[in-house]
Amino acid sequence: MPTRNDAYKLMTNHVKNENLQKHMLSVEAAMRFYARKYGEDEEIWAMTGLLHDCDYEEYPDLNEHTRVLARWLSEDGYDERIIYAILAHNDLNVATHPRNNLLSHALYACDEVTGMITATALVRPNKSIIGLEVSSVRKKMKSKGFAAGVNREDLVKGAQELGVDLDEHIAFVIQAMSSIADTLGLAGVQQESTTVG
Repeated sequence: MPTRNDAYKLMTNHVKNENLQKHMLSVEAAMRFYARKYGEDEEIWAMTGLLHDCDYEEYPDLNEHTRVLARWLSEDGYDERIIYAILAHNDLNVATHPRNNLLSHALYACDEVTGMITATALVRPNKSIIGLEVSSVRKKMKSKGFAAGVNREDLVKGAQELGVDLDEHIAFVIQAMSSIADTLGLAGVQQESTTVG
């Protein structure tokens, strides 16, 4: 069974875009936290999050995205549970890979919400996720032009499928992402203090 280190290497070999890398690290952190909450296999869940969009930069067409990755993972001997959940997070695969287990529900739920949380943190004056309020994220969700790439319907549907309250879900993922804020570039910037002399 490949390790987290192997998974990280695979991800960085195929993904050069730093924001996409950070997205996958965010989803990994959220999945790790949910695995702990549900008493599931932390490494399997974390690797599912870390790898879920590994082929997206090279294969952005949704007819190929996740299917190409599934082949790579299969050849490298990754756990079938990881491969299944990754295939299931692409709605085009739902006929063959319905989200019918906790792992695939969690991946789908964590995917879009991390993007919305990141975007909201980055427009704060201190550009930090630390202390980010759920209400700020919810407010930004209502603003159509904000983080237009984040699918609001998927975000809401993800929490519903996982069976968690949306506010609690957002709070939980903020907490998970805050645990690796430095890695994500969301630890904040020091404000220049202006002294009146």
